[in-house]
Amino acid sequence: MANPMSPYIAAASNMLRWVPEWPDFLVVVTAEDGTQGVGPGRYGRPVAAVIQDYLGPRIIGEPALATERLYDMLVRLCAPFGAAGLASYAISGIDLALWDLKGKALGRPVYQLLGGPARDFVPCYATCGDVDWVKELGFTAVKVPCPYGPVHGRGGLARNVERVAEAREYMGDDAQLMLDCWMSLDVEYGVQLAESLRPYDLAWIEEMLRPEDFDGYAQLRTRLPWQTLATGEHWYTPFPFQHAASRRLVDILQPDIAWVGGLTPLLKICAIADAAGLTVIPHGGAGSPYGQHALFALPAIPLGEWYIATAPGVPLENGPLLPGTAVPTNGRLRPSDAPGFGVEIDADKLSAFR
Repeated sequence: MANPMSPYIAAASNMLRWVPEWPDFLVVVTAEDGTQGVGPGRYGRPVAAVIQDYLGPRIIGEPALATERLYDMLVRLCAPFGAAGLASYAISGIDLALWDLKGKALGRPVYQLLGGPARDFVPCYATCGDVDWVKELGFTAVKVPCPYGPVHGRGGLARNVERVAEAREYMGDDAQLMLDCWMSLDVEYGVQLAESLRPYDLAWIEEMLRPEDFDGYAQLRTRLPWQTLATGEHWYTPFPFQHAASRRLVDILQPDIAWVGGLTPLLKICAIADAAGLTVIPHGGAGSPYGQHALFALPAIPLGEWYIATAPGVPLENGPLLPGTAVPTNGRLRPSDAPGFGVEIDADKLSAFR
């Protein structure tokens, strides 16, 4: 897959050379009555240190169910070094653990705390380069990776078109087909690629540019008025989403609930999108209990992303999933009705992060 390191060929082909290997972990919050909530943590020691050494101690003694207050405190506490990037992962873990705690304390699934189901089930699309496995699993929408970027020249562009053409032929004209460029393109290449792919009717092209290149997205919007554009998984806090929505830079906003700061800012982003007439389709939203509850309850989100992490023939439930994660059947799922997010983990049995 093309990526930001594609210009440096030696590193680009091996993600282990440039993607952090810090381990995932869990964030646990405990109320004074012993109720516990569990949230996801990513990027290991740096993020764990922000939580354990700084943010966590400063919210001890605060009202446990006051999620808006606590989120605002966490963002303001990060002002000395910024609430984006690694700090946003720390805020996300705490915020989601607090929502999990709230649901458990009130004996309700989180989707009920958000107003109840917005639909009967969550429709999902698959992210996977193996479209025959996607079709066998019953998905009617698939997002494929863009293999080549500007550094690969016109030959790479032609191979990108071939890849999409093959996926369209296999999935059929009625399927939704999307392309993920993962921050790897520039404006000129992005325009050329979109024009070349026009016959294949892509539902959207995702994350063409680096996340901070707002001027580049403005150029893409001007030069590709007919193409649906999506981005946002690497935007943190609601502020870049408000900026993009006010200028109509993209059509689909893609916050990741475990990266953007948690459920609390996701609610704000959905309100921004509603007011601007835009759509929210969270990055990786269907692949964890945290995203599933938001997808089920929020009308601004019409579709969830399921990243297929199992080899062909291996059932989806055998993938690397948190306990309590619902699995789609024929591209549809319904989250757990258990209190909180339904994450089936006994926090008391977890060992401390070292």
